[in-house]
Amino acid sequence: MKSIKPALIATCLIGLMSGCSDDIPLETGANEQGHTAATAVTMKANQQVLKDRPFSNTSDFADARKGFIAQISNLELHDREGQKLFRPDDFSFVDEHGQNAPATVNPSLWRQAALNNIHGLFEVTKGLYQIRGTDLSNMSIIEGDTGWIIVDPLTAKEPASESFKLAQQHLGKKPVKAILFTHSHIDHFGGVDGILENMSEEEKADVRIIAPEGFVEEATSENIIAGIAMGRRAEFMYGKRLANNVRGHVDTGLGKLPVAGSFTFKQPTELVTHDNLVFTIDGVPFEFQIVSGSEAPSEFTFYLPEHKAFCGAELVSRNMHNLYTLRGAKVRDARLWANFIEEARLRFADAETYFASHHWPLWGKDNINNFMEVQRDTYKFIHDQTVRMMNLGLTPNEIASQIKLPEALNKDFHNQGYYGTVQHNSKAVYQFYMGWYTGNPAKLHPLPEAESAKRYVEMMGGMEQLLTKAQAQFDQASESDAKAGTESYRWLAELLNQAVFADASNAEAKALLAKVYDQLGYQAEAGTWRDVYLSAAYELRHGSPSKGIISPVTMKEILKATPVEEFLASMSVRLNAEDAEGEHLNILLNFTDIKEKHLITLKNSVMHHKQVEGTPEANVTLDLTFALFVDIAVGQASLKDLLLGDELNVEGSSMDLLSFVSMLDKPSGAFNIVTP
Repeated sequence: MKSIKPALIATCLIGLMSGCSDDIPLETGANEQGHTAATAVTMKANQQVLKDRPFSNTSDFADARKGFIAQISNLELHDREGQKLFRPDDFSFVDEHGQNAPATVNPSLWRQAALNNIHGLFEVTKGLYQIRGTDLSNMSIIEGDTGWIIVDPLTAKEPASESFKLAQQHLGKKPVKAILFTHSHIDHFGGVDGILENMSEEEKADVRIIAPEGFVEEATSENIIAGIAMGRRAEFMYGKRLANNVRGHVDTGLGKLPVAGSFTFKQPTELVTHDNLVFTIDGVPFEFQIVSGSEAPSEFTFYLPEHKAFCGAELVSRNMHNLYTLRGAKVRDARLWANFIEEARLRFADAETYFASHHWPLWGKDNINNFMEVQRDTYKFIHDQTVRMMNLGLTPNEIASQIKLPEALNKDFHNQGYYGTVQHNSKAVYQFYMGWYTGNPAKLHPLPEAESAKRYVEMMGGMEQLLTKAQAQFDQASESDAKAGTESYRWLAELLNQAVFADASNAEAKALLAKVYDQLGYQAEAGTWRDVYLSAAYELRHGSPSKGIISPVTMKEILKATPVEEFLASMSVRLNAEDAEGEHLNILLNFTDIKEKHLITLKNSVMHHKQVEGTPEANVTLDLTFALFVDIAVGQASLKDLLLGDELNVEGSSMDLLSFVSMLDKPSGAFNIVTP
């Protein structure tokens, strides 16, 4: 008879006590993507969560199902090439009450995933409806005197169109009188054509499109300046390459997943500003609150006094949000965020219904007030305590390891770290005030990761010795308590990352690091952390993708609506400085459709641009439409071919023009992350 390791015995006992299940429980075999089973330490850590959270409180499930009208049976969304985008039934492995968490999923995240699985059309209150669960975000529908008012038409055209058809089927076909974009993130405006395509041209002409001040600039700049890098990191944050199962993607915490279909954009017809906060839209009074600089750089909430309903947009959600998002974005101001929540709590104190851009509603003045207080104090606590420790000289890592919510803020589910976390949000507060530098000169100008990794491995006695010790520590971790074992995994992630960056061809190093990431992912309460860890494990096993999820073609409609200055700014950050060394060019772009001229100047390996009048001196002058310029930029029109046609008029040196275009990088968005 073979001997049984103590770690395996512990795993079996914990599995029996917890009632946890797994697709291959208590075995070390990998699933189809290579993710290994939960270790004893991971099972212990997840068992502790059941003691730390108030799982006996099931009121969220009643709220999430309240007002249910209908859902789309067997919904499956596809892109224009026929590729599947999203199917809610893919998440049916999560039990409807969120009680039977498998060993490989944090029980608290499992509960949130079950709540986010509840999808369909719901009545929030009389004259106010929501469609939830067809995308990462919600679409809200308000009944006006003569038609519908749509709030946040989702991420892409495909889910927006199907959601709107569901509403029309059960609520009646009425004209859309207005569309509101609550803020400048793409999951709240990118599906606008899914609404408009279901309308006549006459109806479209009458639609009011209302957004917060600064919306166009922020919506376009975030997506085109740094969109390629953000898109690549978003693959990790949302588990794009993971299978939807108990060892893969379960939930983002904010919703199931963003539907990366056809992104669209429409210019607002009206802007809400600090001086313009009261609107009547199709007979419905709206009271707006500008909260720009909290969750988004351009954002509003609003109150419907006749409905006594407060739309929190993304100022408040049923999770802790991000002060810094793992996909990469500008750091958000926690102090300002908390102040905006307090302003809304006091200003809209009569609200009897809360609804928002994500998750399910809440009813009752006292419930809403308590919800807002806890949300407010969560962000303020993270801000104040981070700054306190920062002023005592603690570094971001030290603060993140020490800070934890007090009991009073840790007894509700709605502010738990399903999307943002206390740990990475505290680092965001530090970054907001102090930047990336901790003050330790060793961090001032370190070697690049791959170079320092080789030296670390050499100093540790070489790769073979490092991996032998790392494997021993991984085995020993399973016999530790939850805290010590998890700390070992965190250390091994750091150690083995050095090994992989020292030699990315070492299969043993990558395999062991992937196992470590599996366990850290299984323990994560945040859907984002889980997806990041498991995506890292996946790419260690299978490599980086061949192409990025954000392509110029998918962003074409947004690019067409982008101000020319922002569009050209995105070109300037693609200029390859080495290729441009010693070049000096002036290129004049005459956009015949929008009647604007813009001069590009290349000098000192830097590209400048400005709008001009008249006809300044230039090496090359191009007469073309801005729409054609966008087609060239996204690769749907060949500049070389156009030079031979009549859609583009060129005066000056065509060779200079082609030379300039060749200096612009064409990033694929498929760069390595977990390997050098």
